[in-house]
Amino acid sequence: MAAENFEDQAKKKRTSLVGEFYGFLRDNKKWWLAPVIVSVLGLGALIFLAGTGAAPFIYTLF
Repeated sequence: MAAENFEDQAKKKRTSLVGEFYGFLRDNKKWWLAPVIVSVLGLGALIFLAGTGAAPFIYTLF
């Protein structure tokens, strides 16, 4: 029985990282993590863009 279940799961389509994260939030009711992750990703994007040619445009936002 367990071998059949493993084979069935192996045949299923793999989900993306975003899909896995959404499934985790939905199943574990950890919705407070979503704004934290979005904020961290936004700050990371700003730090990354600060080292590129887009820096003068970012500095005008602040």
